[in-house]
Amino acid sequence: MGKRRHFSVEFKRESAGLVLDQGYSILEAVQAIGVGESALRRWVKQLADERGGITPAGSKALTVEQQRIQVLEKKVSQLEREKSILKKASALLMSDMYHGVN
Repeated sequence: MGKRRHFSVEFKRESAGLVLDQGYSILEAVQAIGVGESALRRWVKQLADERGGITPAGSKALTVEQQRIQVLEKKVSQLEREKSILKKASALLMSDMYHGVN
């Protein structure tokens, strides 16, 4: 079984850009950069989707804009969890005060 290679976001973006921006075919780009065809096809699709405003689920974004969206979505999720905890704690404190429990 082969060892799985990892590529930087910049490498993926530039590789997909060969196809989307510079007119390379998938096969020409695969030969030029030495990656598997299925990997390059995924990167091309992801980059095209991101440029169309679709934020990828489950993988790191390739464009700066979509990377920022992912960071902000993570922050919103964290803040929503914290807000939920505070609401529950507040309700519990109010309930204790109403029932005279200290």
